[in-house]
Amino acid sequence: MDIIRDTKPQKRKRTLRYVVAAIVLTAITFGLRSLKPAAPSVERATIWTDTVEFGTMVRQVRGPGTLVPEQRRWITAVTAGRVEQIMILPGTEVDENTVIVKMSNPDVEVQLLQSQQQLSSAEAALISLRSNLETQRLTQAGIVAQTRTAYNNALREHATNQRLYDTNPELVAATELARTRDAVQELEERLRLEEERLRVLEESVEDQLRAQRTQIERLRSIVEFNQARVESLEVRAGVRGVLAELPLDEGQWVQSGATLARVVQPGRLKAEIRITQTQAQDIAVGQVAYIDTRNDTIEGRVVRIDPAVQNGTVTIDVALPDSLPRSARPDLSVDGNVVIERLDDVIYVNRPMFGQANSRVGIFRLTPDGEFAERVNVLLGASSVNEIEVREGLQPGDIVILSDMSQWDGFDRVKLKG
Repeated sequence: MDIIRDTKPQKRKRTLRYVVAAIVLTAITFGLRSLKPAAPSVERATIWTDTVEFGTMVRQVRGPGTLVPEQRRWITAVTAGRVEQIMILPGTEVDENTVIVKMSNPDVEVQLLQSQQQLSSAEAALISLRSNLETQRLTQAGIVAQTRTAYNNALREHATNQRLYDTNPELVAATELARTRDAVQELEERLRLEEERLRVLEESVEDQLRAQRTQIERLRSIVEFNQARVESLEVRAGVRGVLAELPLDEGQWVQSGATLARVVQPGRLKAEIRITQTQAQDIAVGQVAYIDTRNDTIEGRVVRIDPAVQNGTVTIDVALPDSLPRSARPDLSVDGNVVIERLDDVIYVNRPMFGQANSRVGIFRLTPDGEFAERVNVLLGASSVNEIEVREGLQPGDIVILSDMSQWDGFDRVKLKG
């Protein structure tokens, strides 16, 4: 016959196994959660590292620029005209009287002829005026002489009548004496008026002649001005040097004031450097600057700082020595480094691709074994062209990553491989 077995011990064992498995699974889950994520790997060949140093850091600012002549002359058109002939080409040495371009303008030549005609008419008018004034003076002088003679005759006649009347009143009528006396008074007044008229005429002669001479001088100035305009159609260099630019073609019409040419003296050059406005605040006149021509380095000094900002940059002029290398030419593109100051006994490193002066950034520092790099908080100080001061977070001898590590912003530790 069958015997019924008791199954409760087996159920208790199965339940116990389930509980143990659940406890083990829970422990594994908590253990995995407590583990730190694995550090991402970075190819060592793709990063740029540098060693933190201690010593003297030369603070500099850099900017692009151009070598330009210290003495240059822009030649502009005095008057509008057509380019008839180009006499020389850029690169030719010139002096003050070298003709660069010949131009023509018939209107200017006509204006010269008209002004010359007006001057000739004014000079003829001066001659005529002088003759007329002299004739008037002589005529008035004759009238004065005639009046004086009549006055003297009347004076003598009245004196005679007065003596006769005083001797015997019957010898001369009283009316006759009164007539001669009135004649004397009339002629005396006429003589005074005629002499005054002569004086006024003589005084006005010089004023009228002076006014006409002034008109002639004014017309002569106009003639000289128009003559200079005609002569300016032959464009001359005006200074010694080398013709550097001539943006003209034969037959081209140019307006008054347009640029015709540029003459430079290549022996004396200076550098015009454009510095970013945020870095130009510490530049001062007299600071040393190094000009890189790609083939040579020239030492100079800052002599001028442009007070205005143009396109986000400040232009400075750097004076260069008289003796320059053969690579220095006008309009040559160069780079300029201006030495701002020397910082002694500071910790510094090459400038990373991120972070600005006087800011706090995170930089990856290599571990002593060189297998990993850990992020450290670094306070940066003064910056230069290639270097930047480290105020906190790093010590001399530390090796740091300076290349862009922005793709690892979510990690504080990376593994270097390769």
